[in-house]
Order: sequence, then C-alpha cells, then structure tokens
Amino acid sequence: MNQLYLILEILLAYIIGSIPSAVWVGKLFYSTDVRQHGSGNAGATNVIRVLGYKAGIPVLLIDVFKGWAAVQVIFLFPHQGLSEDFITYVRICMAFAAVIGHVFPVFAGFKGGKGVSTLAGAAIALYPLALLIVLALFIITLALTRYVSLASILCGISFPFIVIFITGQKHLGLIILSIVVAVFIPLTHIKNIKRLIRGEENKFDFRRKEKEEGT
Repeated sequence: MNQLYLILEILLAYIIGSIPSAVWVGKLFYSTDVRQHGSGNAGATNVIRVLGYKAGIPVLLIDVFKGWAAVQVIFLFPHQGLSEDFITYVRICMAFAAVIGHVFPVFAGFKGGKGVSTLAGAAIALYPLALLIVLALFIITLALTRYVSLASILCGISFPFIVIFITGQKHLGLIILSIVVAVFIPLTHIKNIKRLIRGEENKFDFRRKEKEEGT
C-alpha cells in the first residue's frame, strides 16, 4: 500500500506543479497568453512585464505555494513503517515532480515557466533557513542590478554553499538536491545568460505601471 501512496503523491506533486497560473491569469482576466509576449516565459516576471503587478504578484504567490503544497502532500497519506529519512527522500522527489510540472505543465501544452518560484516554494518546506538567506541575496542582487535573471542565477549557484556551509545541512539527499538546484537554474536561464553577456537582457522596472484593461 505504501508503494501506491508514493506513486500517487509524486503524481499529485506533478499535477500541482502543472497548474499554469501565469497562463490562466493572463487568459481569464486579460485575454492574453503571456507566452506570446515579452520573454515568452510563463512565469511571474514575464507576467509583471506584460500585464503589470496586479497580475504578476498573485501569479508569483501561486507558483511559490504550488512548490510548498506539492512537498507537503505526503503528510496527507499514512506511511506506516517508513523512516523519516526515507520520507525526506520522497519529498525531494515530489519537489522535482512539482518543478517538472511547472516547466512542462500538462494543463498548458507542456510549455511553462522556468520553475524558479515553484522551486522556491519547495525550498520553503525543505530548507526554511537557507531560503531566508537566499531571499535576502536575491533582493540585494535585484536592487543593485535590476536583473531578475542574474539574481536567480546567483542565488541558484550559491544555494548549495549556503545549505552546506551556513546552515550545516547533513542529510545527503538535501545536499544533493541543493547541488542539482545550482545546476538546474543556470541551465534554465541559458538564453538570459547570453543576453546578459551581450548586454541585451531586460532590466526589471520597479516603477512598472499596471497595464490598462484592453491594451
């Protein structure tokens, strides 16, 4: 029975991650598919760029919540005889499933976002202290450079160092996941890295005005 539960949990994590908040918010409230505008990415940053903060902030919160909720699903099922260590490994798999769902959402033609917000949500559940440090680093980098992509990449690369050397994480699975994050985030930002090198990357506009309805 535990094996059936584990399969269901990972499947549910993928389905939760597949909720395409950026696509649905754009289409339902603005008659706009954000994947056809701006960076073409179905993520909160592009929603803010295309539709404004009123649309982008809810999308960001939903995407973060998706990652957190996906990892917490395991506690809805009974797991008799499974060690806490094993359950942690299952939660790591669920985090992967949620991010994959966000990047390749079954509800939006398998064309989603980069998964950073959803990964951050999973990290809230798995690495609460490390995430607070990463969040501070993200905010400082964004404030200084105004590049969301650069802030995301820097935080991703720094993540395993924060997890291992600052928070002192000892769980092998969580250490490996943090290293995977450091590889995954730059890989999903290859185009952004090329634009940064060419000096063509769009800077984040903190004064972004709300997009008027119908425009």
